Amino acid sequence: MTEERPVLVATEADDITADMVITELNRRDVPVVRFNPADIGENLTVSARFGTCPTPVVGQVRTPSRTADVTQVRSVYWRRPEWPAFPHLSADDSRFAAAQVRYGFGGTLYALSGPLWVNHPLRVAAADYKPAQLVLAQQLGFTIPPTLVTNDPDEAREFVQAQRQAIFKTLRWTPYTRDGVPVTGWTAPVTPDEIDDSVRVAPHLFQARVDKVADVRVLLVGRHTFAVRIDSDLLDWRKDYSALTYTVEHLPDRVAKGLHAYLDRLDLVSGSFDLAVDRAGDYWWLELNPNGQWGWLETETGLPMSAAFADLLAQGDHR
Repeated sequence: MTEERPVLVATEADDITADMVITELNRRDVPVVRFNPADIGENLTVSARFGTCPTPVVGQVRTPSRTADVTQVRSVYWRRPEWPAFPHLSADDSRFAAAQVRYGFGGTLYALSGPLWVNHPLRVAAADYKPAQLVLAQQLGFTIPPTLVTNDPDEAREFVQAQRQAIFKTLRWTPYTRDGVPVTGWTAPVTPDEIDDSVRVAPHLFQARVDKVADVRVLLVGRHTFAVRIDSDLLDWRKDYSALTYTVEHLPDRVAKGLHAYLDRLDLVSGSFDLAVDRAGDYWWLELNPNGQWGWLETETGLPMSAAFADLLAQGDHR
C-alpha cells in the first residue's frame, strides 16, 4: 500500500518512545511508514533516481506492508535506527556492504530537501561533540562548570586538584561490555591519585562538580518546552530510576529562550538538555542529547510530549 504524504519513522525494532509518537500520529490519521535500516534486503527496499526534472530525486522506500514515495514524504522522525552489520559475510564484505547501505540508503534519505527532519542525522552528528556544546552554551550566556579535556595525566591531576570536587564523564556513550555484560560509563567523582598514565590513551573529560540540589531534564519539541525537575541524592540520576522524584519545572524565560536559541544555532528542531540547579537556584548547563530519551518522563508527569512530536511531524516541512 502506497501511503499519501507519510511520516517516515526510522528506528530500531523495540522502541517504546517511537511507539508513543506513532500512536499519536494514528489518532490524527497521519500515515506512517516505519522501518529500520538494519532490515535492508527482503524487508526493506530503496529505489531512487537522480537527475530527473523538475524533481531532483524520485523513488520509493518499501517495507513488506507499506510504500513511501520519497517526493511525498512530509517529515522524517530519525529516532534510533540501526545500521546492518552483515554477520554472515566476511569481515571485508560486511564492511563493504555496511558502507553501501549507509551511503546509498542513508544518502538517498539525506538528499530529500522537502521533509521536516526530527532531527536530520548530519545535524545530530555535528551537535554531538561535548567540547563544541560547551563553547556554544557559554556563547549563549549559560553558566558551565570549569572543564578540561586532555590525555595529559599531569594536567589532569593539576586540574582535579584545583577543584573543590571534580568528576569524570565520557565524551560520548559507546556500547561496551565487560565479560560479556553491557556496562555504562556513569558520571563519577575523581581524585588526583586516581589519575594514572592510562589517561594518555585517549582524551578524557574532567569537570568541576556542581553543588547541585536537583537536576532538570528539558525537552524541546519545535517551539514547545517541557522541563522536569529530577530530585535525588545521586550524582548521576540515571543509575537508579527508582530513587527519583519528578516535578514539572517552569523555567525562567531567559533560560527557555536560550535553549531554543541553542537548537536554532545547530539547525535542530528537538533536543534533550540536562541542567543542574544549585543551592542559590541558578541553572548550570551540563549537556545536550540531540536525540535523548523522554518517554518515561511523559508517563511520570503527564506532559504531552508525544503529542507535541506528532503535531510537529504531521505539520511537515516548516519552511
